[in-house]
Amino acid sequence: MHEGSRKAIVAAFLANLGIAIVKFAGAAVTGSAGLLAEGVHSLADTGNQGLLFLGGSRARREATSEHPFGFGRERFFWSFVVALVLFSMGGLFAIYEGIDKLIHPHETEALGVAVVILVISMVLETLSLRTAVKESRPYKGDLSWWRFIRSSRQPELPVVLLEDTGALCGLFFALAGVVLAHVTGEPRWDAAGSLAIGLLLVTIAIVLGIEMKALLIGESATPAVQEAIATAMTTAPAVRRLIHLRTEHLGPDELLVGAKLEFDRTLSVPALAQAIDDVEARVRAVVPSARVMYVEPDVHHATSDVT
Repeated sequence: MHEGSRKAIVAAFLANLGIAIVKFAGAAVTGSAGLLAEGVHSLADTGNQGLLFLGGSRARREATSEHPFGFGRERFFWSFVVALVLFSMGGLFAIYEGIDKLIHPHETEALGVAVVILVISMVLETLSLRTAVKESRPYKGDLSWWRFIRSSRQPELPVVLLEDTGALCGLFFALAGVVLAHVTGEPRWDAAGSLAIGLLLVTIAIVLGIEMKALLIGESATPAVQEAIATAMTTAPAVRRLIHLRTEHLGPDELLVGAKLEFDRTLSVPALAQAIDDVEARVRAVVPSARVMYVEPDVHHATSDVT
């Protein structure tokens, strides 16, 4: 796991743990459905950071005969589990709590306590989000934030970014709910805040689930990385043509590369073997994550698939 991902997870873990404690205390004092939903959400987020650390730890295991390409996809799997937890413990619970409070409205007490807790939580969540944004910028480059989340092969940073963004928006919903409930005398506003939080978290969980599912099934390298690999191969002195190229992420930092290349036909077998080694070295010089590589010499035909 990159240091940036680790820092973002640690910041989110500490922030969510502190926020969960104060939210549950506030929900006990005020009876606010929005605060209770937010407390469960923060507790789920705290556990989610632990799951991300677990995935990073398990991904570092050595390859075995049963798993010859290693365990890099553990990070994708546990990020997918985070999406499930966010959907169930966060989103569905908040929706259930909101519906229950709509049917059985409960007056919110100690508005000042609820507001103070929510404002403190916003400050902590903002600090966590700022850390995630800062650590994501080197990997984001010129991409938009949405495009970065959709295309990143590092699962932890998009997870933390979406979690923190959802948490901050949820806090605004909870604050609006308790304030409106107090001002209008209608406690169902608090329930509406809980429902809004639940729908937001379910939406974020679905987005995360879709992205992590794609990584679990197996995604290719980004177009920029594929272009860098192709350029490194075709500029090797002995290579005449790139016939076929396929890539797949075995983990966030490990790439499987398979290629068919047409080499100089005058090469002897030892010289051809050396030329293949040269191609692999050139690729790894520009794409260090290309740790597993299979290069096959071939002859180009008019019907060859050059991709």
